[in-house]
Amino acid sequence: MPEEFWANAIFSLVPTLVIVLLFWWILRTIIRGDRTARRVYDKIEAEERAKAGLPPKQS
Repeated sequence: MPEEFWANAIFSLVPTLVIVLLFWWILRTIIRGDRTARRVYDKIEAEERAKAGLPPKQS
Protein backbone atom coordinates (compact mmCIF):
# COMPACT_ATOMS: atom_id res chain seq x y z
CA MET A 1 0.00 0.00 0.00
CA PRO A 2 2.63 2.67 0.85
CA GLU A 3 4.43 1.99 -2.44
CA GLU A 4 1.28 2.74 -4.39
CA PHE A 5 0.63 5.88 -2.36
CA TRP A 6 4.07 7.35 -3.06
CA ALA A 7 3.96 6.35 -6.72
CA ASN A 8 0.57 8.06 -7.09
CA ALA A 9 1.84 11.13 -5.26
CA ILE A 10 4.88 11.39 -7.53
CA PHE A 11 2.89 10.81 -10.71
CA SER A 12 0.42 13.47 -9.58
CA LEU A 13 3.04 16.11 -8.82
CA VAL A 14 5.46 15.62 -11.71
CA PRO A 15 3.16 16.97 -14.48
CA THR A 16 2.32 20.01 -12.38
CA LEU A 17 5.98 20.71 -11.68
CA VAL A 18 6.84 20.34 -15.36
CA ILE A 19 4.12 22.83 -16.35
CA VAL A 20 5.26 25.30 -13.67
CA LEU A 21 8.89 25.05 -14.78
CA LEU A 22 7.93 25.44 -18.43
CA PHE A 23 5.80 28.51 -17.63
CA TRP A 24 8.63 30.00 -15.55
CA TRP A 25 11.17 29.39 -18.35
CA ILE A 26 8.90 30.96 -21.00
CA LEU A 27 8.27 34.08 -18.89
CA ARG A 28 11.97 34.36 -18.06
CA THR A 29 12.85 34.15 -21.75
CA ILE A 30 10.28 36.79 -22.69
CA ILE A 31 11.42 39.19 -19.96
CA ARG A 32 15.10 38.77 -20.82
CA GLY A 33 14.36 39.25 -24.51
CA ASP A 34 12.43 42.43 -23.78
CA ARG A 35 15.22 43.75 -21.58
CA THR A 36 17.80 43.06 -24.30
CA ALA A 37 15.65 44.66 -26.99
CA ARG A 38 15.16 47.79 -24.89
CA ARG A 39 18.89 48.02 -24.23
CA VAL A 40 19.69 47.73 -27.95
CA TYR A 41 16.99 50.24 -28.87
CA ASP A 42 18.31 52.75 -26.30
CA LYS A 43 21.84 52.34 -27.66
CA ILE A 44 20.68 52.90 -31.25
CA GLU A 45 18.60 55.90 -30.20
CA ALA A 46 21.56 57.43 -28.34
CA GLU A 47 23.77 56.98 -31.40
CA GLU A 48 21.18 58.58 -33.68
CA ARG A 49 20.68 61.50 -31.27
CA ALA A 50 24.45 62.02 -31.16
CA LYS A 51 24.63 62.01 -34.99
CA ALA A 52 21.83 64.59 -35.15
CA GLY A 53 23.51 66.76 -32.53
CA LEU A 54 20.66 66.43 -30.07
CA PRO A 55 21.20 66.22 -26.32
CA PRO A 56 21.08 62.79 -24.68
CA LYS A 57 17.65 61.51 -23.69
CA GLN A 58 16.69 62.30 -20.11
CA SER A 59 15.15 59.35 -18.30
